[in-house]
Amino acid sequence: MTNFSVQDKVVVITGGSGVLGGSMAQHFAQEGAKVVLISRSQDKLEAQVAQLTPINSDVVGISCDVMNTESLQSAKQQIMDQFGRIDVLINAAGGNVPGATQKEDQQIFDLDLGEIDYAMDVNLKGSIYPSLIFGEAIAAQGAGSIINISSMATYTAITRVMSYSVAKTGVNSFTQWMAAEMARRYGDKVRVNAIAPGFFIGDQNRKLLLNEDGSLTDRSEKVIAKTPMGRFGEITELNGAVQFLCSESATFVTGVVLPVDGGFSAFSGV
Repeated sequence: MTNFSVQDKVVVITGGSGVLGGSMAQHFAQEGAKVVLISRSQDKLEAQVAQLTPINSDVVGISCDVMNTESLQSAKQQIMDQFGRIDVLINAAGGNVPGATQKEDQQIFDLDLGEIDYAMDVNLKGSIYPSLIFGEAIAAQGAGSIINISSMATYTAITRVMSYSVAKTGVNSFTQWMAAEMARRYGDKVRVNAIAPGFFIGDQNRKLLLNEDGSLTDRSEKVIAKTPMGRFGEITELNGAVQFLCSESATFVTGVVLPVDGGFSAFSGV
């Protein structure tokens, strides 16, 4: 019998006030999980919690910087004090950084090194640090699941987003490494996987994919041409894959980077 239930699981979502993390938070709240949102933005965090509380009273927000280990340790202590455990960690913090994204007429050599550093840190360290700090609690209880967010930019070179691509490729390596480490010590009880979203229109990539009048840019025309399903994804279409990976139906699945991409990664374009 399959069991996809996450009822009463304590699910921690970094980037919980963002589009991706917020969508996952709403989904897990509706599924009966105890949801902890992690975000640097107190205002956005409070708004997200207020939106979800009528759905599920076990939704809390904690202001925390995923690149600050002291902040993460404090957040972990608050979670353990309130719920006593962490069952699932979803590392949804990160994304494209405008300052590290090349403009149409810009060479890679013109990018600001500080912006490159930030893009690398928030996307790679922003997954590693929470995994090690919150993951320690998961390992101590001997059961749980970590889900990282990869990208289509790790499969082949996608122009203009070098720093993001390199960081997310590091996330893939870390996912496999951490999965092997946990499986060797805890068998099928502590699992680490990732999803690789295809192309979804959100705040971070809207200007790259849509013109001001809402029409498709040349870039997004190319994306659609290489996506066999012929459309962009809906952000909610990621939620089922994440729930599967952290459910009891995936007990022999670890170290996987699962594409959710409408066939983009499978298609040569010809």
